Amino acid sequence: MKKRNRICATLLSPLMLLLAACNGTSDEQAAPSEPPGTGATLPKTEAPASSAPAATATAGADIAPAGPRSCAAEIGQQAADRRAAICRTVSPATHPPCNAANSCAMIENEIARSCALLGKSGALPSACRPDPDSKAAAIDVVKLYYSALDAGDYDTAWLQWGEAGPPKQTPEQFRAGFAHTRSTRVTIGTPGDAEGAAGSIYLTLPVAVDATLDSGTAQRFGGEYVLRRVNNVDGASADQLRWHITSAKLRPLPAR
Repeated sequence: MKKRNRICATLLSPLMLLLAACNGTSDEQAAPSEPPGTGATLPKTEAPASSAPAATATAGADIAPAGPRSCAAEIGQQAADRRAAICRTVSPATHPPCNAANSCAMIENEIARSCALLGKSGALPSACRPDPDSKAAAIDVVKLYYSALDAGDYDTAWLQWGEAGPPKQTPEQFRAGFAHTRSTRVTIGTPGDAEGAAGSIYLTLPVAVDATLDSGTAQRFGGEYVLRRVNNVDGASADQLRWHITSAKLRPLPAR
């Protein structure tokens, strides 16, 4: 598998953290201490959260962000209750996060995590669709990532990078990068062929990302994510068995 270096420019807005492109590297290679320039230029009024403490990452970052948007607020109470009920049928947790008061992303993440565990036994209930090993499940991880970001559920977004989160970032830095992001939306293209290497499967997904800052400024990015999952190795955890983001390469695009 080709090793992937991060491509972050040194003066990018915190919105590049939407893709964690500033720190996205493969599981096989640590990010360099100084990112190479890419020629990309974005507004310089805000410093990237990946290179600054949370308290100084953005102007006004000391203002506490609102809590995550609930699933009931996002899709309606009845629909959210149905998703939470499905979540409870597959989750092995004693107190699973299958509640309409949580974000839809958190509920979907618990379903995906639980289905990955159930898949080890070979008996998947109907709620586990798509198959956790499929390309469709990999696509759903990126969709879930942006759903979590859009809902302000940064803990769930963090988990889409695997157990340790994005490389070279603390949870505080990750969260601070979105202090002035109002909304995000991702469009996913046709995935490439899955590639195997060292007991893992990798899949590349082309994406286009539209985001809006608190100021109303629209920004657009294009590039790719690489996702990875362990190839059914004995003793692997649910987080290893399911697809997770392992690197991102994105570039600014002209706004529509």
